[in-house]
Amino acid sequence: MLHAMQTEHAFLCPNYLLAGTPRQQQAYQTLAEHHILQHLMSFQPVLCGTIPLNIDLNTSDLDIICTVTNADRFRKQIYTHFSRYPAFEYTERLFQDEPSFIFRFETGLFPVEIFGQATPVATQAAFRHMWVEYLLLQLGGEPARQAIRQLKQNGVKTEPAFARYFQLDGDPYRRLYELSFLTLTELKAHISR
Repeated sequence: MLHAMQTEHAFLCPNYLLAGTPRQQQAYQTLAEHHILQHLMSFQPVLCGTIPLNIDLNTSDLDIICTVTNADRFRKQIYTHFSRYPAFEYTERLFQDEPSFIFRFETGLFPVEIFGQATPVATQAAFRHMWVEYLLLQLGGEPARQAIRQLKQNGVKTEPAFARYFQLDGDPYRRLYELSFLTLTELKAHISR
C-alpha cells in the first residue's frame, strides 16, 4: 500500500497496486493481462501518474514511463506488441530538450500512454512529480487528496492542483520537480512556511 512506502524506489514495482483501491487493483490486472510491463521490461517501465496516488478520475489513463537508449528497438517493441490495440497512435517530440516517444492505445478498461526518453525513469519529470505528490499527500492526508481530486474534476491538471492546494509559487511543474529531491522532513518544513 502507498502509506507503507519508504522511498521512491517502492514505485518501481507495481505490486503495491494489489493492496490498493479497487481501481488500482484493476490497473494492476490490466497491466498483467495485457503483459504491458512484461513487454517493456528491457526499458525499465514504471507506472506513474494519478492512479498510483489514488487521485485519478474515471478518465485517467495508465501512464508508463520508460528509459530508451535505442529508439529503433523501443519503437519496434511497441509496434510488435501494441499496434493492434484500438486507438493506437505514435508521436515523437522534444520534451525538456530531449527526444521523446509517446505511444497511446486503449485496453478496454484503461487508456494507456507509454512515454520513453533516454533519461533514466527515476529522474524523469513524471516520476519525480509522482514521488513528491506522494509525499505531499502523506503530509496533507485525506483532506488534501479530496481537495486535489475536486480540483482535477473541475478541470485543473494534476501539478497545478498540487501547487494550488499547497500554495507553491512559480511554475508548478518546475517547482514540484525541485521539491521532489527533498526528504519528507525538509518538504514539511518547506510547505509550512
